[in-house]
Amino acid sequence: MQTFASVRDIFRAIAVTIVPEAQALDDGGWSEVEAAIEKGLETRPESMRRQLRLFVRAIDTLAFGRYGKKFHSLDPAKRTAFLLALENSRLLLIRRGFWGLRTLVFMGYYGRDDAQRAIGYRADPRGWELRR
Repeated sequence: MQTFASVRDIFRAIAVTIVPEAQALDDGGWSEVEAAIEKGLETRPESMRRQLRLFVRAIDTLAFGRYGKKFHSLDPAKRTAFLLALENSRLLLIRRGFWGLRTLVFMGYYGRDDAQRAIGYRADPRGWELRR
């Protein structure tokens, strides 16, 4: 994943905290997640991808300030509590950053065929025509 290659471990820790089922992904599954996110970001400017990397690094570093450990080294309960604090931050910029990152994680994880089958998602580009 080009966008998050330099912060892959931190990104995956965030992703697993947001979607705990992602813990079961193998290398192929993670590749699918990352490819979907890359595809979603390909039309975005490099400056936005740089901001995402910076935000992921900031999450790791800010967690150290609160817990004395970087985010990717925290246990799941502390990771969850920390991300909830970001989600509900008084600072709009932090909330927006978190919600954007969370959206990317959801898109990457649930955009995979395996995840769609697991949750019973049956949408099709043909829409309701398929159901008739």
